[in-house]
This record gives sequence, C-alpha cells and structure tokens, in this order.
Amino acid sequence: MNTLPNHVSSTAFLIADPARAAMLIALCDGRALPAGELAYAASVTAQTASSHLAKLLAGGLLTVETEGRHRYYRLAGSDVALTLEHLAALRPSEAVRRKPLSHEGQNLRFARCCYDHLAGQLGVAVTQALQERQYIAPAAEKQFLLTPSGHEWFGVMGLDVAALKPTRCGLARQCLDWTERRHHLAGPLGVQFMTLLCSNGWLRRSKSSRAVQVTPKGWAGLKEQLGIDQNSVIP
Repeated sequence: MNTLPNHVSSTAFLIADPARAAMLIALCDGRALPAGELAYAASVTAQTASSHLAKLLAGGLLTVETEGRHRYYRLAGSDVALTLEHLAALRPSEAVRRKPLSHEGQNLRFARCCYDHLAGQLGVAVTQALQERQYIAPAAEKQFLLTPSGHEWFGVMGLDVAALKPTRCGLARQCLDWTERRHHLAGPLGVQFMTLLCSNGWLRRSKSSRAVQVTPKGWAGLKEQLGIDQNSVIP
C-alpha cells in the first residue's frame, strides 16, 4: 500500500497553519530559536506556540536542542528548508517578525563573553572560520574535535593545547549562541582562546557589561589568520 499520499497530506496540513508556517519560515536561516521568539514571530501566545511546536516535532519538521535550562528549535533538515523555499517562491513571503534590539543589545549581539569564551556574531564567525580551515570539526555529543592542523595552528597563535585539561564534555564544546542561534566555540579550548585574544590585544572586554570590542590590531589579525574583517561581521 502506497503511504506517500498520507505523508504528503499530513506534512501539508502541518505547514498550512499560518502560525506554524510563520515559525518554520523564521527558522529557514539555519538558526535555532526558543519557543518565546517563535511565538513572537507567529503572533501567538506561549501556550499556543507550545502546542504548535509539539505538532511540528511529532511531524518530523523540527528538532529540539537543549542548552542549559533552555530549549531551542530548528528545522529537522535541509529538505524541510528546501520545501519551504519552494512553497514561498509561489508567492513572495512577508518579512519575519522579530523583536528590535536596543543599542546595548546590538553591542552584545556583535561580540560578548559567554562564560569566559567568545560569543555573538564574532564568536560564531570565528568558529565557522575555524571549521572552514579544518582546525576543528563537529563531533558527537555537541563536541568539537581538534584536528592535527588545528593543534598546530593554535600552537603558532601561542596557545599550548597540551596544557589544557578536558572536562567531561571534552576539550572543545559546541555552545548554542543565544542571539545567533548557531554554535560558537566553548570548553577549555574556547576559554583559553578568548584569554589569548585579549592578552594579545586583539579583543578588549567592557568594564560595565559582557560586551567585547575588537581593536584595530585585532581586525588585522583576524583578517590575516581567519579571513574575518569588519565587512563580514556586521555589528
């Protein structure tokens, strides 16, 4: 018996609801978002959003990731995003509804400390650059593996990797960024790398908040070592 029609109709039913569709579209940029932000994007209450999210999870359109006390939802795969893009192409979609950020919020989103490792747009950009150069690689249980070339690169930068003590979560961990909803580098490696960037004068911590500033020397170093400049990371 062909179950394809049933699968198509059940998936179409999930996407057809305006609130659920708004939540799915809000996740199309690859980020993982909390229920509260998805409720805002869909203009529904938290209770209604919870019900919709449960259905999308059960239908296989979403997955959920836990970070501390928080739960973040993301599309279950690239095939879901592709389906939504094809549907959206039939008619131009409206802009996703997002809460505006204050000036301080914008600074924190750009770069900040997260438990003594680098987070925000800059933290995510650095982590992505490290992966693109194959210095670190995603692994199971939300870890990053340090590659041989990565071990060498961090050493050239002045970080003694051999002296680092892994925690029960490993030497390097994937930490889900609360503003970018993408992973940045955490764990002992992330903490010491942040310390190194500050001691080298590349980064400067704010005395009044968790915000982090990049110095002119830092921009030059980030461009040379990781291909990151001010045009690729917009505050």
